[in-house]
Amino acid sequence: MSWFDFLPLRADRHGSWQVVSFLEVREAALDEGLTPLQAEIRCLERGYVPSRYVRNMGTIGLDGQIILLSSSVVVVGCGGLGGLVADLLARAGVGRLVLVDGDVFDETNLNRQILASEENLGLSKSKVAARRVSEVNGAVRAEGRQCVFDEFTAEGILEGCDLAVDCLDNLHTRRVLFSECRTRGIPVVSGAIGGFWGQVGVAMPDERNLSEFLSGETDRGLETETGNPAFTPAVVAALECAQAVKLLTGKGRLLNDRLLWMDLSEDEFSLLPLT
Repeated sequence: MSWFDFLPLRADRHGSWQVVSFLEVREAALDEGLTPLQAEIRCLERGYVPSRYVRNMGTIGLDGQIILLSSSVVVVGCGGLGGLVADLLARAGVGRLVLVDGDVFDETNLNRQILASEENLGLSKSKVAARRVSEVNGAVRAEGRQCVFDEFTAEGILEGCDLAVDCLDNLHTRRVLFSECRTRGIPVVSGAIGGFWGQVGVAMPDERNLSEFLSGETDRGLETETGNPAFTPAVVAALECAQAVKLLTGKGRLLNDRLLWMDLSEDEFSLLPLT
């Protein structure tokens, strides 16, 4: 008999849910010849929640968690926004994360980038992000790609991905990302920051609402003058992750027809219609 046949004996009730220790699931995966990801999905399909996800259940449910674990997301840019996005999506249980950045950590990153530490200076941002994801959630398949995102690397990066999260700091690469994702039918959750200001939106492949805002001549935005404090990327990254989870699971309204703009200096949040 399989380990999974004994789940009723191994589970404890947590509110409305039957919960089994994710560490036991990890051990069972080894015994059954499964990956940790496959074992977690098998538990959920049988109505049992690996303990690490029980606090997700009231929001996304069993079906939503299965969808997340079965999903593949590319995070383009692993700096102030992308490092936090990678961490949060790993905790949410997105099964595969492709983490893209051609840069390395330097001293100016220490004020705001969650993955930047004094020990990581000079190391690849994408490789450190992949290591962080594996430390947070060993069931997630983390792929660190130390390269720029452009027309030549897009095919290999986007292959098999359900969603892209834009954590870039320049308009040129953002335009390329939008174009390459539209061609492949992949939605994009986009975030941008500068000083106290930030914005979040969603570009669906059959809509051009958000991409119309990327037609300016300037490659970089206000951050060249304002810099970025520690708190702005944290706010925007969390909002990007909320959009990503909603888009993948089909729960909640998306920002595909509106741009969420925020001014943290005045505590103002505005929804700007894009249609």
